[in-house]
Amino acid sequence: MVMSPVAQFTLARQLRSAEGTSLGDVFSFVSGLYFRGKLAYARRFARPPDPADPVVAGGVLVITPNAGLRSPDTPITLASLEAFAAVSIDLANGAYRQPLESGARALLDAVGPDCDVVLLGSIASGKYVEVLQPIFGDRLVFPPAFVGRGDMSRGGLMLRCVLAEAELEYAPIAGATRHGQRPPKLAPIKGILGNGTPEGMPYETNVGRPFKGAKKKKR
Repeated sequence: MVMSPVAQFTLARQLRSAEGTSLGDVFSFVSGLYFRGKLAYARRFARPPDPADPVVAGGVLVITPNAGLRSPDTPITLASLEAFAAVSIDLANGAYRQPLESGARALLDAVGPDCDVVLLGSIASGKYVEVLQPIFGDRLVFPPAFVGRGDMSRGGLMLRCVLAEAELEYAPIAGATRHGQRPPKLAPIKGILGNGTPEGMPYETNVGRPFKGAKKKKR
């Protein structure tokens, strides 16, 4: 819909313009609750060592099909989105893997030895893990609460965390259990599937530890 030449809603018109629109807005539209949850959570809890470092991009980076790691504020055009759609996210595909490896190595150099890198994308398959874990090692962590949850459930969980000011617990991906039974469904929150911020406070408040500021790996 957003790529249709006849679409007249604001995001579609911006995407067709020379200036484009933000990567985060487009991915949020395409992926709905799942990406909106990830983006809101990452922006709320990211605490990079140097937020002004352009490589770190404020601590929030998006995995793209053919451009490695990019800030969600990166402007993209319709041509950019078409180029994304033409690339298969496959470990054997160099057009996907090589830019991601390059971006991950640059990020590793930028964040230093004491900063964990939190993966909020899919951990069940190897499409991200098998590229990133060899580079970041034990510093690549994920929320164990994701295990067994589908995309929409993870997105809803992260939005609840933002509302509750409750950051999830993390564990190193290396050696972790990444598959498990599906947990009970999250209780519905009015407005959570809409375009704005979910209304009201979350039904579940035991989603993780209270926010404690910067996360530094203890050695």
